[in-house]
Amino acid sequence: MTKSAKSPKKPRDTPSFSDVVRLAIPNKGRIATPIMEIVEKSGLHLAENGERRLITRTLDPHVEILFARPVDIPEYVATGAADLGITGHDMVVERQADVEELLDLESGKAKLVLAVHEDSDITSVKQLRGLKVATEFPVIARAYFEKQNVDVTIVLVGGACEAAPHLGIADAIIDLSSSGTTLRTNRLRVIDEVLGTSTCLIANRASLRNKKEKIDEIHLALESVIRARGQCYLMMNVKRSSLDAVKRVLPGLSGPTVMEVASNENLVAVHAVVNEERVYSLINALKRAGAKDILVMAIQRMVR
Repeated sequence: MTKSAKSPKKPRDTPSFSDVVRLAIPNKGRIATPIMEIVEKSGLHLAENGERRLITRTLDPHVEILFARPVDIPEYVATGAADLGITGHDMVVERQADVEELLDLESGKAKLVLAVHEDSDITSVKQLRGLKVATEFPVIARAYFEKQNVDVTIVLVGGACEAAPHLGIADAIIDLSSSGTTLRTNRLRVIDEVLGTSTCLIANRASLRNKKEKIDEIHLALESVIRARGQCYLMMNVKRSSLDAVKRVLPGLSGPTVMEVASNENLVAVHAVVNEERVYSLINALKRAGAKDILVMAIQRMVR
């Protein structure tokens, strides 16, 4: 008698949807690549051979990635379509999203600025009264001019905002600037800073209560990557008689770690975390102080 085929069992570690934390990150744009690097360094590696889909699993069965437009991420998080999101602070303000900002990722830093053509006679915000201002950020622009008590006409543009003064579409623009190069290239002059921005981790308020443990875990993982940025790990051997001199040279976060070495040379191992900008000058100073066998290693994550 033929046995009936059994349906495959659901893996024990497959979580229900209510247990999964969905993290929304940009699918394109200037901040997409740096954000993906931070996510990968945090340990949230993409599953499925790294193939990107709209919703992609990670190696953690309780975390999945939603790839979305940066401007849509605040709304996805506010409505609960995603539990967490990483996008620009400017996007959160522009969409007036009711979310919790958990962490500044200290990347994608830029300024939303008010600028005019370099040949313009306009030097202050007040001189724009009754004129036109082009922008991709109408909500932020209106709030800014209301605060300044200056009545202007907002012209909504979908891109290439810096061309508006040249084309006669507007007398000024409000646009993002990171280095100022694009503004200078297009002969634009900044007359005021409207908003400072960088990428940030945002959370749905209900998810913070209902999925707190996993969200705290993701928060810590991302924060540890930020803390490790610009730091490196130094390891060296030092004769005990030179230890005090070496310790005076090292600027470690909490002082160097000193350990015994199984050697007949009366050596100790000294480990320290230092700013990578100081390594170049530190190496020679450490050699002069008596250190040898010096190793310099990159740090991927650092948890305090």
